[in-house]
Amino acid sequence: MALLLHILITMVAVWITTALPGITLEGEDTTAKILTLLAVSVIFGIVNVVLKPIAKTLGCLLYLLTLGLFGLVVNALLFWLTSYLAGELRLPFHVDGFWPAFWGALIVTIVSSALAGIVRRARPRVEER
Repeated sequence: MALLLHILITMVAVWITTALPGITLEGEDTTAKILTLLAVSVIFGIVNVVLKPIAKTLGCLLYLLTLGLFGLVVNALLFWLTSYLAGELRLPFHVDGFWPAFWGALIVTIVSSALAGIVRRARPRVEER
């Protein structure tokens, strides 16, 4: 259930990024766009799970030197890679370059964090005995 919720949150965040110039989501109808967003969210999740730890490990010194700001560059590159992979899978989602990927990744991070926080607070907590 938590995985499905995480994918839905990412879908909303990616959908919001399509309002930015340089990030496009095409589709014949709303259902096609929703399915594309679902696929892109899954791809983005897989890319983050597989490649982000590797990038953090290899770029450890850059993270330290930039006080973590290098993470924004890594997130942008992963978002851009997601666009490339979506294109290879013939999904109508495209990011035009680094800067749209940078702003898109930043928005995905902010929106995902905000929505996850709202969902976390809305869930009833199980009391421990």
